[in-house]
Amino acid sequence: MKIILTGAGGFVGRHLARRLLARGPNGGWMDGGRVEQLVLADLEPPAFDDIRVRRVTGDLSDAAVRARLVADGADMLFHLAALPGGAAARDPALSRKVNLDGTLDLIEAMAAAHGGRTSPPRVIYTSTIAVLGHPMPALVDDATPLRPAMTYGAHKLMVEVALADYRRQGLVDPVAIRLSGILARPGGATGLKSAFMSDVFHALAAGRPYICPVSPAATLWAMSLDRCVDNLLHAASVDSALMPAGGAVTLPALCVSMGELIAAIACRLGADASLVTHVPDGTLEAAFGAHPPLLTPAAEAAGFRHDGTLDALVESALATL
Repeated sequence: MKIILTGAGGFVGRHLARRLLARGPNGGWMDGGRVEQLVLADLEPPAFDDIRVRRVTGDLSDAAVRARLVADGADMLFHLAALPGGAAARDPALSRKVNLDGTLDLIEAMAAAHGGRTSPPRVIYTSTIAVLGHPMPALVDDATPLRPAMTYGAHKLMVEVALADYRRQGLVDPVAIRLSGILARPGGATGLKSAFMSDVFHALAAGRPYICPVSPAATLWAMSLDRCVDNLLHAASVDSALMPAGGAVTLPALCVSMGELIAAIACRLGADASLVTHVPDGTLEAAFGAHPPLLTPAAEAAGFRHDGTLDALVESALATL
């Protein structure tokens, strides 16, 4: 089995690559499939001492880079590469180039390179809860209308619609999973407007003061990095018949308040929660700190899971710092 992983140099991509390689040449996780080659693509793809790894360096919006990536076809694509939300809002044209046009061109190129094989390639696409838009209703479930309020979410939803059409045509076998906040990302500027969710981990772990841009009552949907990768690996082998007709699901996530998250981090670290002061940005909190209760029966029926408890999430997230 040949697997392509885009965004391989990113926070989630590096961890997913390690987990894929750690399974060995006979991982047995995809109908007993043998992982013969893992193609890692990014502007700076990580290096691994493993003969199964091939690195492709470059911008996926470049047709020549896409051609190198899909050369000889592939059985599976994990498409994690994206221009993040804040950066997409600042440059909608670049977002279209990367998050929409480049993504569709890559998937179509992969489908064409795969032509003639007995079954279409599996495409695992990382979408986002930004497709839901804001303000959200009092409860979000599988029937909640998708009304993105950001360029990032709009382009992600466009790809979801295209993937459903590709599935209808038999070009690819897609699984699109909508991710919430993944904790704890590296500190500093990341282009993510929700970076505060991770930055507070780094501040408390270092024992330094932190000014939080949302109130203690702000509510968030969160998942640990390990659980995110567990769900990505599950998406690789989930039976398509268990997925909704469009092939997209909002993943289960824990709904917690910022105050609860800070208290749990401080408790686990033995840190002083008073290091965190709150200076809420009303616009930011409305978009990223007003998440209602979340019900995800479609994803759960297909076998996707959240971290279970806030303590388990925090313990797992701290292990990735």
